[in-house]
Amino acid sequence: MVKIRLKRLGYKKNPMFRIVVLNSTTKREAAPIQQLGYYNPKTKEMQLDKQSALEWIKKGAQPTQTVQFLINNCNEEGKLNYVKKQTEKLSKKAQAKLQAEKEAAAAAENTTEEASA
Repeated sequence: MVKIRLKRLGYKKNPMFRIVVLNSTTKREAAPIQQLGYYNPKTKEMQLDKQSALEWIKKGAQPTQTVQFLINNCNEEGKLNYVKKQTEKLSKKAQAKLQAEKEAAAAAENTTEEASA
């Protein structure tokens, strides 16, 4: 069986991956059948030959979960469409204050509705 998977490069704590087509029985570092691109998880930089990857999948190659995610989330040029999550971590006091403001706004909205009715 042929697999599309990541081949790890780079030094300690600084990984970089090549997206390669390999026979499933060979080691991760073996010579690939074809190199489709590269992916750097630290900088979210990626270059992928999407057409070749889709052709290999049509031929029966099985992508790993990570490679399937990368294929699904790249544009036609092979660049990653990465959207950074916008979550703010608040302290317990700030969360309580925000919750109190929401409740006060909801209460004020209910009193205006009752007054107009």
